[in-house]
Amino acid sequence: MPTLYYSRNTFGKHTSYLAATAQGLCFVGSWDQDLSELEKFYPQATLQVATTQTQRAATQLAAYFAGQQHAFDLPIVWPTATPLQQAVWQALLQVPYGATVDYTALAQQAGYPDAVRAVASAVGKNPLLIVVPCHRVVRKDGQLGGYRGGLAMKQALLELEQAA
Repeated sequence: MPTLYYSRNTFGKHTSYLAATAQGLCFVGSWDQDLSELEKFYPQATLQVATTQTQRAATQLAAYFAGQQHAFDLPIVWPTATPLQQAVWQALLQVPYGATVDYTALAQQAGYPDAVRAVASAVGKNPLLIVVPCHRVVRKDGQLGGYRGGLAMKQALLELEQAA
């Protein structure tokens, strides 16, 4: 794993870690977590404080939280992942701002209609919260389901998008 450049950023009342390689963004952390969350995703990485590597992502995320940006234009560097995980993360990128999708529909969109539990697991392993919008996935009954950032964060993100 190459060097990851990280920064701790404040968005509204919360802080979040961002990390990038020289090629692009590879991690958006949960609200108010410490650096160990990043280390769990990339245990073999050498971590170095970012100078400019995460600046573009931080700017776009600040605009998102201000309700001024609905999509991200960032180079993404994916971690090593299974084909199913890769398909699920790509399918997440197609879920529109302000919309939600249930796990069954996401499994179909990702090409794994009979693997809903595995798809849900892949959603939980998404390293790029918000940018790859796993917060837009809900249970079939409309309940929130799980979220790496916690249900309060998921609810706040959905409310932000639905208010736009």
